[in-house]
Amino acid sequence: MVLEAQELYRFFHSGDEEIKALRGVNVAFKAGELVGLMGPSGSGKSTLLHCLAGLDEPDGGMVKVFNEPMTRRPERQRADLRARYLGLMLQKNNVFDHLTVLQNIRFAQSKRSRAEIDLDEDIAERVGLAQRNDFLPPQLSGGERARAALAMAIAADPEIFLLDEPIGQVDMDTEKHLTWMFKRLCESGRCVIVATHNPSLAAACDRVITMRDGKVS
Repeated sequence: MVLEAQELYRFFHSGDEEIKALRGVNVAFKAGELVGLMGPSGSGKSTLLHCLAGLDEPDGGMVKVFNEPMTRRPERQRADLRARYLGLMLQKNNVFDHLTVLQNIRFAQSKRSRAEIDLDEDIAERVGLAQRNDFLPPQLSGGERARAALAMAIAADPEIFLLDEPIGQVDMDTEKHLTWMFKRLCESGRCVIVATHNPSLAAACDRVITMRDGKVS
């Protein structure tokens, strides 16, 4: 397995209330598969992605990336694992507002450890942003901004993609194109994990993990 989580628990507190975001989640992912995470809002999908990425420390359990522990390690070591293996597209804080689309892509490329495969302009074209290379993120629509974040994830050339609602604000043609691209990434041996509410994307996945109330059902 390239990524796995064992007995993950994550609790949050709001006043006197304890929110059980993850309750004993066990999941595992292998190279070359497209996996959908589905469930209602608040079911724990985004929290799970943050824990898998080492951006949030679980209250219990363990995450391993290529059999290396991600949890209970200093942030510098977790950041190193992210840089080596993970491409992230989360709900916010994905792009730098002071950099153009092309500059954001080049920044992501500068962080990857393997030899470059794509030209940065080609990556923008792959996500439908070829005409927005010189735009700053605040000048983009919500869907374009999301695609810029996706371009950064691709530019990092990771082994594993963790994508939160990657086609949430795109038209039908772009949705089909991005779904095709996810399948192609998997054909090249990458593991692509998508949290989505989109039934068409879920239908294209090799398997779907359903979450509800912080548990995998």
